[in-house]
Amino acid sequence: MAGNSSRRGATRKGKKGASVGSGGVRRRALEGKGPTPRAEDRPAHKKYTGGSSGPARRGGPGGSSGKGGRKSPGADQVAGRNAVLEALREQVPATQLTVMVRLDADERVGEIMRLATAQNLPVAEASRTDLDRMTDHAVHQGVALTMPPYEYAEVDDLLQIAADAFEPPLLIALDGITDPRNLGAILRSADAFGVHGVILPERRSVSMTASVWKAAAGAAGRVRVAQVTNLNRTLTSLKDKGVFVLGLDADGDVTTRGLDLGTQPTALVVGAEGKGLSRLAREISDQVVSVPMTGSTESLNASVAAAIALYEISGVRAAQGRA
Repeated sequence: MAGNSSRRGATRKGKKGASVGSGGVRRRALEGKGPTPRAEDRPAHKKYTGGSSGPARRGGPGGSSGKGGRKSPGADQVAGRNAVLEALREQVPATQLTVMVRLDADERVGEIMRLATAQNLPVAEASRTDLDRMTDHAVHQGVALTMPPYEYAEVDDLLQIAADAFEPPLLIALDGITDPRNLGAILRSADAFGVHGVILPERRSVSMTASVWKAAAGAAGRVRVAQVTNLNRTLTSLKDKGVFVLGLDADGDVTTRGLDLGTQPTALVVGAEGKGLSRLAREISDQVVSVPMTGSTESLNASVAAAIALYEISGVRAAQGRA
C-alpha cells in the first residue's frame, strides 16, 4: 500500500530483499567524538596554523596566541638555519625544534641538533609543505624553532638593570613603530651601545614576535623589553623619576652631536618613519633632537636614526667617564 511507505519504521522491499537498520551501531559509533575541529586545527586543511594554544604537539608548533588573539602562521616561528642557530646559542626560550624530513645537513644543522639536544628541546620532523605553512612561507631552509609568548619586563625592571650596573638609565621607547625588522635592528643597536631596556606600547605597535627574534640576531635575548598600556603616561612617570625624555625626530630643536642631556638618565623616544613623533610624545619630551644631515635625504629609517643617536649618546657618556 502507498500509505505504508510513509510510515515511520516501515521497510521497503527491493531486489535484494528488505533493508534493515543498524540497531543503533552507527549512531553509537558517532558518540563521544565531539564537535568538528576548526579548520586552523586540522593538519590536512589549507588553513592549518599548527594547532590552537596549548602545549606543543609533535609534528607541529605550539605556543599561545598571546594578547593579540588568534596567532597568524609563522608568528611564533624562527625560521632559517642562521637564525635558529643564533637563537639556540643565546638559549632563547623555545618549545620545539622542527626539521624537514630527509634534510640535507651541513655544519649549521649539526650544531643546531647538538644544541637542541643539550637544551632538552623536543625535536619534530615535518614535510616541506608543513614547514612552509608553519613559517608562513618564510625561507626556513628546513629548520624552524617554535617560540612561546614573550615574557615582558616591567619598566621598573629596566631601571633596576641600570642601577645594578651603577649607570644612569638609558632607555628606548618606540612611538608607533610597527615593522618587526625595525625593532630587531633597534635591539641590535641597543645591545651595542649599552641600552638598559626598550619600551613598547601595547597598541598600534610591533611586539616581540619570532620575526623580531630573527631580525635581532641574538640581541633580543640580551636586551630586556617592557610593554606598557599607555606610552605617554609611562614617559611622564619616568620624568617624575628623574629621567629626561628625548624625542628623536627630523624636526628637532637640537642635534645629536654633543648631546649634553645624554649623560643624564635618558629615555630616547623613536617615532615612526614618515610620521615621526606623535603630538603628545613631542609635548612630553624635554628636548626634541635630530640627526644632522648634509645630503638631500629628508629622513632616515627609524632604526638607523636610533642607532646614530645611541652612538652619539654613548660617545658623550664615554667622554664624561674619561673626564
